[in-house]
Amino acid sequence: MTTTSPDQLWAHVHCLGALAEAGSYTAAAARLQVSKAAVSQRITELERAAGVPLVQRTTRSVRLTPAGQQLVDQTRGAYEQIQRSFASVRDLAATPSGVLRITAPVALGRQYIAPALAGFHRAFPSVRVDLELSDRLVPLSREGFDLAVRHTHTPPDDHVAWKLCDSRTLLVASADYLDRRGLPEHPSALAGHDALAYLRPGPSIWQFERQAQAAAEPERIEVTVHGPFRANNSEVLRDAVIDGLGIALLPDFSAAAALGSGRLRVVLPDWRPVGFFGDAIHAIRPWSPHTPRAVHEVVECLRRALAPGFALP
Repeated sequence: MTTTSPDQLWAHVHCLGALAEAGSYTAAAARLQVSKAAVSQRITELERAAGVPLVQRTTRSVRLTPAGQQLVDQTRGAYEQIQRSFASVRDLAATPSGVLRITAPVALGRQYIAPALAGFHRAFPSVRVDLELSDRLVPLSREGFDLAVRHTHTPPDDHVAWKLCDSRTLLVASADYLDRRGLPEHPSALAGHDALAYLRPGPSIWQFERQAQAAAEPERIEVTVHGPFRANNSEVLRDAVIDGLGIALLPDFSAAAALGSGRLRVVLPDWRPVGFFGDAIHAIRPWSPHTPRAVHEVVECLRRALAPGFALP
């Protein structure tokens, strides 16, 4: 019986680690940029060489056996060190190269991140950027992303974070809608308006605060709103507001152009929406002692593009 030399199995062990993090053969194949069949074949060959099952396969999920988990746990540090060492050596090149996987929210990605990355490509043509736009907060290390752009209040503690710019949430409506329904003078009046809310579980509750001159603590109020339409994308909500369908909370980056052209108006400017969209745009990546040069360069590119913020009238 032919046995496989351990030297031929190191890539297979790495494949097992990727499978453990990704949770499925399909996701592991996407991360490793190989076919699903190739992942399956490597795991089978590794199990044959080890002499014990390493993966428990069911119709719905993939889990490691105790032996498989032990192998991943005991080799993870070594592969992370190899990754850091290779990244450090690659950074010695005159210009960055390789593949950079980035994820960003759909609206922000379409309007600002993708145009900025076009400039990055011109400066660093040897780096291929794979940009995935999704409002789903994916686990970066599990799905193999090098960088994520996040619209958030506070980036996670176990990640490296670079602040790109500040951001605000705005209550907006079209002039046509305000002519028909009237201008709300207080947040409580929003309960009687057509609110176009972001699609989230449970009732739509908007919170506002206003700093009173004589009070140490700001005045706060929350109101449950209702309306004819909800969506999970700020561009879709913005267009519905422009069409006069209702009133909505939007991030400044989605509202800025329409406010500048007069198609939208800010409502209740003395009241600040709180606890909704994030108050800053960050670039984040899982913590590691070494950040590849390509990541540094793309972060600086995004920082320059977003540093002016989102101009509001």
